Amino acid sequence: MATGGVERLRRRADYLRVQAADRRAAFPGLLLQAAPGQEGCCRVGFTASRKVGNAVTRNRARRRLKALAAEILPRHAACGHDYVLVARQATPQRDFAALRRDLESALKKLKLWQAAEMPRESEAS
Repeated sequence: MATGGVERLRRRADYLRVQAADRRAAFPGLLLQAAPGQEGCCRVGFTASRKVGNAVTRNRARRRLKALAAEILPRHAACGHDYVLVARQATPQRDFAALRRDLESALKKLKLWQAAEMPRESEAS
C-alpha cells in the first residue's frame, strides 16, 4: 500500500538498515532517518516508541506523521532513498504547520530536498 505515491517500509530489516546508515536530522516534532534505497523508488516507514505516550497517543503521532509524509515526500523527497519518520514526545500536540516545517528542514539538512516542479504554462491552462 502506498502513502500518497510513496511506498511503505514493511520489514524490520529495512528499518534497521536505515537506522544503521546513521543519517538523521532531529527536530522538536520528529526525527528523520534516511538511507540509500532502491533506485527510482522512495519508501517511508513510521515509528513511535513508548516514550511518546500510551497506545492511543502513539497511534495519533503515527497518523500525523503519515499525513505529513503523504503531503511532503512525493513532491520534495529525493528518489532512491528510504526514510523513517520517528515520533517524538511533542509530535501528538505540535501544530501541523510546525511539523511540516520540521520535516522540510530535516530534508534540507540531509540534502535530500528537491524543489517541486512547477507546471508549464501550457499544461496549467
